[in-house]
Amino acid sequence: MTRRVGQSTDDPVVRAASEVIGGPRGRYAAARELPWILTAAVLSALTAVTAGLGILLRAPCLRTGFTGDTQFWSACYADLPTAYRDSNVKAGLAAYLQGGADAPVTGQPPVTGLVLTALASLGPDGGSLRTRAAWYFALWSVLLTLLLLAVVWLVASSAARPFSAAQVAVSPVAALAVFVSADLLGVALATAGMWAWSRRNPTLAGVLLGLAIGARSYPVLVVIAIVLLGVRSGRLRETGRTAGYALLTFGAVLSATWLLNRGAAASPYQQWASAPAGYGSPWLLPQLAGHPLPEGAVTALAVLGWLVAVLVGAVLALSSTRRPALAEVSLVMVGIVLVTGKSFTVQSSLWLLPLVAWCALRWRDHLVWAGAEALNFVAVWLTIAATSVPDRGLPPQWYAFFSMLRVVAVLWLVAVVWLRARERWGRSGTASEPEPDDLAGPMAGAEDRLIVRFS
Repeated sequence: MTRRVGQSTDDPVVRAASEVIGGPRGRYAAARELPWILTAAVLSALTAVTAGLGILLRAPCLRTGFTGDTQFWSACYADLPTAYRDSNVKAGLAAYLQGGADAPVTGQPPVTGLVLTALASLGPDGGSLRTRAAWYFALWSVLLTLLLLAVVWLVASSAARPFSAAQVAVSPVAALAVFVSADLLGVALATAGMWAWSRRNPTLAGVLLGLAIGARSYPVLVVIAIVLLGVRSGRLRETGRTAGYALLTFGAVLSATWLLNRGAAASPYQQWASAPAGYGSPWLLPQLAGHPLPEGAVTALAVLGWLVAVLVGAVLALSSTRRPALAEVSLVMVGIVLVTGKSFTVQSSLWLLPLVAWCALRWRDHLVWAGAEALNFVAVWLTIAATSVPDRGLPPQWYAFFSMLRVVAVLWLVAVVWLRARERWGRSGTASEPEPDDLAGPMAGAEDRLIVRFS
């Protein structure tokens, strides 16, 4: 299996970087193809470097056992060892399955909670709590590195340009956020579901996306994007099968968790409904100014954000002259949900990474976004540290600036994707000529059956 590689003539950032390794391909040079095994090896090596940098970033916290203020001053905080140490996740899988009010990780979605507790059961029983927490982080580091590799391979194997997956493999966002929490589990499952859809396997796609919804909620938007584009292309049977299996799989996981541990099944959704505005959310700004919004208002705004995201995605999917790509519709909706949610944690940006790669955005846009993510990454930890040492931490006004800069950067990605789709709308040709889509799957080559026109 071979894939066409090389985009140094298209992207000015890639063209400039390629000078280091021999320069871009010449105008009259023949297009070269690399064997898939070599492409995968290069991407795997790049991913390993990114993962190594992410773990190295946690070195100060590993020395202190992820305790004390060092984890904030050194920007090496991670949820995983903290959750292990501060909750009874160390009770293991047996305690999770037995249920009860004190069951471990009851605040996590069902699939994530099961994996968290199962992995905790693999750690050593002896030693100090600090040592066991370090082991827990080490186990998760191995799993998260493998998941990151899986995401890179899935993107590369389904993209027209496999090296588009480098936007996952060497992204600064991945180095910063992958090892903070278990969010990459949901990202990997959602990516696998989209990959299965691109391989014309709607049943497998539905099962994987259902599991992804059980790990993180945002893959619901991917299912909605598939349904919207399926309605447009007339592929109702395939999209219905994917949506149906996603619903059945998530329902089965939630029901099984409910039977085993009712608290663990319901708590993540109950906690979300009652949670106030959190870090990264624009709804936190009134609180920083001394006038926090009521919890009910924050919940209403977050739900409204989901509704707006679906509406905007529907407009993009159904009203364009040519059918947009699945990744484009998904990225637009996910971006809107992120910036209007109750919280926008540093690790939530991982949701966008595979979509950015599949959309083949220019590295300039990627690095603008990644720069804002890096500034916010440091700002949030210094803001938390300021709660204990105010004269050394970051003032709320500066945190508000950096967090909103990040919101603007995500909206910039959304706007770039939207405008690129509009650029295609204006190209010559008829609406019956479908636009190529790496993830089209069963919709590939299908003529449009429904286009909404706004007079």
